Amino acid sequence: MSHFNRRDFIKLSGTTLIGMTFGSIALKAQAQEKLTTDDPTAKTLKYTTKSEVAGAQCANCMYIQGDASAENRPCAIFPGKLVNANGWCSAWVKRPG
Repeated sequence: MSHFNRRDFIKLSGTTLIGMTFGSIALKAQAQEKLTTDDPTAKTLKYTTKSEVAGAQCANCMYIQGDASAENRPCAIFPGKLVNANGWCSAWVKRPG
């Protein structure tokens, strides 16, 4: 049985924390592509780049993320893709507030 002393534990914990921090920053920095209406998930959820539903747009959906002034933003429903802020899909849910 190996013994783990406090110093080794602190070194390992610090290294792990630093690695996790840089790893999450790298994931956020990955380039994302715009969602197209040809995407299989987009087709299933009837995604469109211009909403035809009054008062319902990706910009006011609870799943949209990122900078509110951006035309294309990340969406929790479509990981790794950017949706048009003026778009809509059947998963749309009004943002509270």
